[in-house]
Amino acid sequence: MLPFVNEDQGLVPIRPVSDEDLEAVMALAPRLAEGVAAWRDPEGAMRAAREWLAGSLAAAKSGRGAVFVAVDGGDSQVVGVVSVQRQQHFTGAVDAYVGELAVHPRAVRTGVGRRLMAAAEDWARQQGLRHLTLETGAANPAARRFYAALGYLEEGVRLTRSLETATS
Repeated sequence: MLPFVNEDQGLVPIRPVSDEDLEAVMALAPRLAEGVAAWRDPEGAMRAAREWLAGSLAAAKSGRGAVFVAVDGGDSQVVGVVSVQRQQHFTGAVDAYVGELAVHPRAVRTGVGRRLMAAAEDWARQQGLRHLTLETGAANPAARRFYAALGYLEEGVRLTRSLETATS
């Protein structure tokens, strides 16, 4: 059963993405490029964000994953998106993996992100999966605090050293 919120409480519903949502979902791509390390190419981050969303939408359409949207009932605007699919962990276990979570700036801190993550978790449980994993940028402390508040634990750390300015 997909989680839907009570519109009487002023909360937006969460539902599976539809073809009519595609343009609005892609408009959230800039939110995915926030918090990228300062030394990374911002245009490259934007291209990647669009490609991630397009790939997740294609995976959902083919049944290899799911994409859920939060839609503001007042004007039927998509105010958030989350994608989830199966992914094999390096240990061999198959986990659910959140590829993207993006919330429109006007819907931040309204519970939309929490409810989208709940939809991804419900999908994972329905698939019989035991873990839900995701990645976020180390330079995005707001996202890291958000996921920690939901009970997510950091499992790995990626380290990068610039070779252009590094000395031996």
